[in-house]
Amino acid sequence: METSRSHRPIVAVIGGGQLARMMQESAIALGIELRPLVESMDGSTALVTVGSRPGAAGDEAAVRALVHEADVVTFEHEHIPQTLLATLNGTLPIEPPASALLYAQDKLAMRQKLTDLGVPCPRWARVSTVDEATAFGDEVGWPIIVKTPTGGYDGHGVKVTHSGDKVATWLEDGPLLAEEKVPFSSEIAALLARRTSGEIKSWPVATTEQANSVCSVVTAPAVGVTEATTRKAQDIGELIAEKLGVTGVLAVEMFVVGQGEDERIFVNELAMRPHNTGHWTIDGAVTSQFEQHLRAVLDLPLGSTDLKNPGTHAVMVNLLGSSLDDPARALARAWEDGGDQAKVHLYGKEVRPGRKLGHVTVVDPDPALARTHAEAAVAALRGDHLS
Repeated sequence: METSRSHRPIVAVIGGGQLARMMQESAIALGIELRPLVESMDGSTALVTVGSRPGAAGDEAAVRALVHEADVVTFEHEHIPQTLLATLNGTLPIEPPASALLYAQDKLAMRQKLTDLGVPCPRWARVSTVDEATAFGDEVGWPIIVKTPTGGYDGHGVKVTHSGDKVATWLEDGPLLAEEKVPFSSEIAALLARRTSGEIKSWPVATTEQANSVCSVVTAPAVGVTEATTRKAQDIGELIAEKLGVTGVLAVEMFVVGQGEDERIFVNELAMRPHNTGHWTIDGAVTSQFEQHLRAVLDLPLGSTDLKNPGTHAVMVNLLGSSLDDPARALARAWEDGGDQAKVHLYGKEVRPGRKLGHVTVVDPDPALARTHAEAAVAALRGDHLS
């Protein structure tokens, strides 16, 4: 993107969590001014970003002030009202555009669109009554997964149920997405970026693991699945980005069912922003997802998504909660236990049980060894040695 303006490129980003914080690291290197709208001035992003401005994602006045003279506005979460995005339309580029972001905000719209595109998804239905939920469960087999169409993340707004009447309270707020409970053998994530002019680049597909519905471990390139499966996953991700008009980073989380030649994949979720499953790219790839997102939304040429060290695996382990008041107090122990190859990333967030406080990535030719070291470093940051 070339501009006649005298100022450096300004990227307005709605959201002030760890994703915007890590965008700031790349913005500094690129000479880009990052201007985040943060929920709190003592939050993760505001602590490290001079241009932070307080405000809620749904506050039109705050958002309008944020985007004044910006070159583009982007997001670190999907919880931005479509009505607000409509008022910004035509004032500056919105990346990803509201027409694409809709499918990361509304799971019912996402399922219908992907089905229309022929993308493999779990069997699903829109249910508005207990009887409809019961009929769907009887058709596909119990238990089923029920999700609120909007607002859910990290397992929030998701319920496993063995009968339709168990979701009666949820139905009071409107229709739900009901899905078959897929008997998956593993989970993978396709991560890619698409710039406004259409260029797409994909990182190696990664294996993901969850703990209490929260991402806990990511291994890239993926382990335990066939090359054909990862190639198909990458193709699906790129198809979705192109057909939905996504700009910036797109993460497509998928279930793998079966093994070997019988492997099949089903799309689970979409995220149109840097994503937890892509944090490994900071230390494992030539271009991190955060740098790539900035390049993509400014329509700059995309960087290489190759591994920094061919033949290696990057294993990222999340720090979910800690018994320490500040995990940074255990940095010495983290490197003693995890080794000098452990790359520690802490988010400056207040400690709460189960909260994402940081992550550790280790790159090694042996993914099992990399995982052992990363988990040891995270255990130290969690304060396990004190219990």
